Amino acid sequence: MRPQLVSIAAACLLLGSTLMAPLVLAMEGAPIGVNVNMARILRINASAATVIVGNPGIADVTIQDPQTLILTGKSFGQTNLIVLDAAGNPIADTLIEVNQMQAGNTTVYQGQSRTTLSCAPVCQDTIMMGDDPSFSGRALASAQMVSSMGN
Repeated sequence: MRPQLVSIAAACLLLGSTLMAPLVLAMEGAPIGVNVNMARILRINASAATVIVGNPGIADVTIQDPQTLILTGKSFGQTNLIVLDAAGNPIADTLIEVNQMQAGNTTVYQGQSRTTLSCAPVCQDTIMMGDDPSFSGRALASAQMVSSMGN
């Protein structure tokens, strides 16, 4: 009887929530993936009180409610995520892998200067890590101007 209960409990953990599956898999060695400039919802079984991201320049994690975390990819690369409960005990310690989306993007090289355009279906400036700083500055200023006009 006892081995059946253990099997049922393991199956419930793995099948209980499709969004929890990435945390379970990550604890087994596979990182949780998210794209740059995109967010992902992570659900956990225990109540989180504190989240720690190894490199906040790569990813950000916020607590939406005690069992829901929001993971946002900020820059491509890998970092780690540690989740603690109110007593400071670890709930999760896993890798996060932030990927740069490639679909629809076109990279233009002019000598050593690099710019990125999002071409789906019309090409527009996109800010990507590694682009020419003057190009990124102009694209950011343009986006801020449009945003301020909307307010």
